[in-house]
Amino acid sequence: MVGTGTMVNVLAIIVGGSLGLLVRGGLKARYQEGVIKALGLSTIFIGASGTIQEMFTVEAGQLVSLSIGETLSMILALALGSLAGEMLDLDHRMEQLGLWLKSKADRKGDSRFVQGFVTASLVVCIGAMAIVGSIQDGLTGNGATLYTKSILDFMIVMIFASTYGKGAIFSALPVGVLQGTVTLCAGILSPVFSPAVIANLSLLGNMLIFCVGINLSFGTKFKVANMLPSLVFGAVFTVCSSLLPL
Repeated sequence: MVGTGTMVNVLAIIVGGSLGLLVRGGLKARYQEGVIKALGLSTIFIGASGTIQEMFTVEAGQLVSLSIGETLSMILALALGSLAGEMLDLDHRMEQLGLWLKSKADRKGDSRFVQGFVTASLVVCIGAMAIVGSIQDGLTGNGATLYTKSILDFMIVMIFASTYGKGAIFSALPVGVLQGTVTLCAGILSPVFSPAVIANLSLLGNMLIFCVGINLSFGTKFKVANMLPSLVFGAVFTVCSSLLPL
C-alpha cells in the first residue's frame, strides 16, 4: 500500500528513540562510533548493490550495461546537479538552519531537547534514501527502500536519544511530513513517470546512498544534500534521451 514505507519509518524512529531513553547517561563515544561505522558499511553495500542492479541487466544470458545515452545522462545529471546544489549551497543552508535552531534553544535554556531534535532530523530526513524511497513508494507502492531506511533510522535515533534525550524522537515529525509529501506528489505525477525515468532515479539515488554510507563510515567526504538536484536533472535527461536516442 502506498505510504506504508513512511508509516513504518516513523514508527521505527519512535520505537528506537524510546529504547534509547532507557540507556542512562548515553552510550560511550567508542560504542557510538562503532555502531555508526557498521551502519555506514551496510549503507555502502546497499547503495552499491542497487547501483549495480540498475547499471547492468541480463539479456539472452549476457550481461548488458547502460547505453551511451544512459551513461551520458547519468554523468551530466551528477555533474550539473552537483553544480546546482553547490550554487544553492543546500548543505550549508541546512547546517545554518540547525545552528539557528540551536542558538534559539540555548537562549531559552532548553538546548538538549532541540539539539537532539535538530541533530536527528538532519540525519534521518535529508538523504537519498528518504527522497528516492518516497518516490518509489508513491509511484509503485514499493516501500522496500524506506523499510531499509527504517532499520538504519531505528539504530541512529536510538543512539541520539540515549545522548540528547527525547528531542531526538520528535525527528519522526519532519520525516512523516517530508516523505509523506514526496510520496503524495510522486503518486499524483505518476502518469509522466516512465519506467526509464523511474530506473534512472533509482540509479542516481542508489549512487547517492553509497555516498551517504561513505560519510557515515569515514566522516563527511561528499556533500550529499548538494547532490540531490541530480535527481531532477536525471529525470529530465532521461526524457530527452528517449526522444533523441543515442
